[in-house]
Amino acid sequence: MRFENLFSRIPGLYYLLMKKTFGSGGMQMDFSVKYDVAVIGGGIGGAAAALQAARLGKKTVLVEKTILLGGLATSGLVYIYLPLCDGNGHQVSFGITEELLRRSYQYGPGEIPANWQNEKKGNSRTRFVARFSPAAFMLSLEEMLLENGVDLWLDTLVCDTECRDGRMTAVIVENESGRGKISAQCFIDASGSCITARRAGVKCLEEDNYLTIWSLGHQPGAKGDFGSDVNMFFSTAANLDEPHNLWLSEELQKQLYPGMNADEIKREVTYRGLSGRTVTRFVTESHRVLREHYKSEQEKGLSRQECYPLKLPLMPQFRKTYCIPGEYVLKAGENNRHFDDSVGLLPDWRKAGPVWEVPFRTLYTKQLGGLLAAGRCTAASGDAWEVTRVIPSAGLTGQVAGLAAAMSIEQKKEVWELDIGELQDNLRKLGFRIHLAEAGLV
Repeated sequence: MRFENLFSRIPGLYYLLMKKTFGSGGMQMDFSVKYDVAVIGGGIGGAAAALQAARLGKKTVLVEKTILLGGLATSGLVYIYLPLCDGNGHQVSFGITEELLRRSYQYGPGEIPANWQNEKKGNSRTRFVARFSPAAFMLSLEEMLLENGVDLWLDTLVCDTECRDGRMTAVIVENESGRGKISAQCFIDASGSCITARRAGVKCLEEDNYLTIWSLGHQPGAKGDFGSDVNMFFSTAANLDEPHNLWLSEELQKQLYPGMNADEIKREVTYRGLSGRTVTRFVTESHRVLREHYKSEQEKGLSRQECYPLKLPLMPQFRKTYCIPGEYVLKAGENNRHFDDSVGLLPDWRKAGPVWEVPFRTLYTKQLGGLLAAGRCTAASGDAWEVTRVIPSAGLTGQVAGLAAAMSIEQKKEVWELDIGELQDNLRKLGFRIHLAEAGLV
């Protein structure tokens, strides 16, 4: 039997033989490059991390699997930059996350409340937020990264990792140039799904997700954030704060899951962990929700010329898939609590009052050196993950990760060996409030 016939009869044999021949990188490398810092994921956390590392003079690469930056905020159409304040007139999150908020509407509609435009305190009833055009924010993010000398690798997938002596040394990527190796002194996983950590064999933490879709559509008379006749269609099957309560309307429940009771529907709309099949099912089911919505609108008398979709999300709108098993996992109820190794403050975007100190230990695991996490990859569980996963939080932890990566390279230390006081002082120089007392909250 000819070899090519054997390969065609046994799927995966060619890959296995090549992996055996060429080592842990899999197939033969088409290219190999070296950086100081490699950031995986071009969402808000990844952008902030890359900006900070590059501003400290580190040769930095940002690897993004799509051709667009911003992650859920832009490709996912979650176009609300949630609050930097506590809802009682105190700004608590600072640094690059504020810079990104102010650049989010540079090329499109959006504005922050007038009382927050030049002040660090505002009316307690008006939160420090901004809505933005996803496409406009994509353009400004790309501009900021290029202005700061970040090397962008778009349309590039992380396929594997290389580790040596308990430390990550390279990621294996694929793009139109082929398969290659990116080596770095420090890596930051801002992928949103811990793809870098998981490919390296780290057993990450996971939680439930619920069927969700945000999309933009045309509807006569609608007056939304993007002018007249354009509205946001939003549907989530369950409230992440109250997972036992179904949020699907009774009408959609009957259309999508006829004959099922609430418990059966709950199982249908709950997703845990990731696989190729899971992602496909989540996306196609969210599209089915949207189709049923437009069928219903047509049955109510709106024509397809009047009411129709304009923009679908370009990525699955999972919120909490995987996070690293950090040296500390932030938990529900730990708001307004002091942590000696805090690296910044996060407000609760859902209600006024609660503010969280973020332990530096949530950004790394000693299971693997040379790796930091940012955004929703940082260690959290339950309700705390609801706070750490959102846009402003990702910007803050991303900047911390970028700074810590630069310091670890300069000092030739693992990130957990850094002097926490020095890290905190460097963050203060960047405008951070580290502890609740520094924001006037104690």
